[in-house]
Amino acid sequence: MKEGKPATIKEIAKRLKISPSTVSRALNDHPSIGLVTTMRVKKVAAELNYEPNQTAIFFKQRKTFTIGVVLPSLSEPFFSAAISEIENVAHEEQYTVIMGQSLDDPERELRILQTLKTHRVDGILMSIGKNTRDYRFIDLLESAGIPIVFFDCVPDLDNINKVMSELETGMLEAIDIFVSCGHHAISLINGPELLPASIERKNAYIKGLQKNNIPYREEYIVHTDLTPEGNEAAILQLLALPDRPSAVVSFNDYVALDVMMTVRQRGLTLNQDIHFISYANYPLWKYMENPPMASIEQFPGDQGRKAAALLFDLIKTPGRKEPVKVVFNSRLINQV
Repeated sequence: MKEGKPATIKEIAKRLKISPSTVSRALNDHPSIGLVTTMRVKKVAAELNYEPNQTAIFFKQRKTFTIGVVLPSLSEPFFSAAISEIENVAHEEQYTVIMGQSLDDPERELRILQTLKTHRVDGILMSIGKNTRDYRFIDLLESAGIPIVFFDCVPDLDNINKVMSELETGMLEAIDIFVSCGHHAISLINGPELLPASIERKNAYIKGLQKNNIPYREEYIVHTDLTPEGNEAAILQLLALPDRPSAVVSFNDYVALDVMMTVRQRGLTLNQDIHFISYANYPLWKYMENPPMASIEQFPGDQGRKAAALLFDLIKTPGRKEPVKVVFNSRLINQV
């Protein structure tokens, strides 16, 4: 054996004067090989620093024991909670996770998916970016035998596997608590208009107003592209109204952070002049002096664990065709 070169099964077999097939079976604890032979093979393998040829194993099993995870951002606490649970499930299944963040760029998102496909991951978990509109990649992945499960921000399609939090329950609770505190001028800072999650928020907002006999006012719904500049422009649009809203539901906690800062800069007092409720239940709210009035929990950890479990079910039973949809109810969490 050449120095620095990994030992092979043939070299172990030559050392022990047995067949390579016997060495292979012994290394894999095959019941047809006696205990003494197995121990001798493993002893020599350790002496020669033998390492299994993972490429050959993967080729034989038609698996790479890796899954891909594609998210808009790896830094958001929401996705951090989801990633932790995904990693836990993958560890239990003895799989490795490959991460990619799209930063809401559809071209970057597609490049990540193509790379995962090229590396033959066994499955993909994905939360789509806010600008994703083309879903042809789903068929391309499925034709390559790579199952995909969407979670959190999911395409508005019926024939896909998805795990999500429905947004209506939390929105209805938010409007109910605003009304119970005497607010009737309630607005919504929503995300991009075509985003499925934005559409769901808007429909739930209108339903909440109707439930409380509050007339719908179109000017009370404003949209942001979810950038700090877009968030600031959205709240300034509301503050400029002659009948300024006293209560606001924001698309998520990052929007709330930006708009609350803008409100303070305009000399208004949070939770007195204007009140906020936002989605996602940012974990650091409890450390802030003036957090939103409440936050809507979407259970990212539960979503991540369930989505990962579903993906591994699909990997183990590749012939299953019926799509699965799992929905968690959002819930209002009081902050003040």
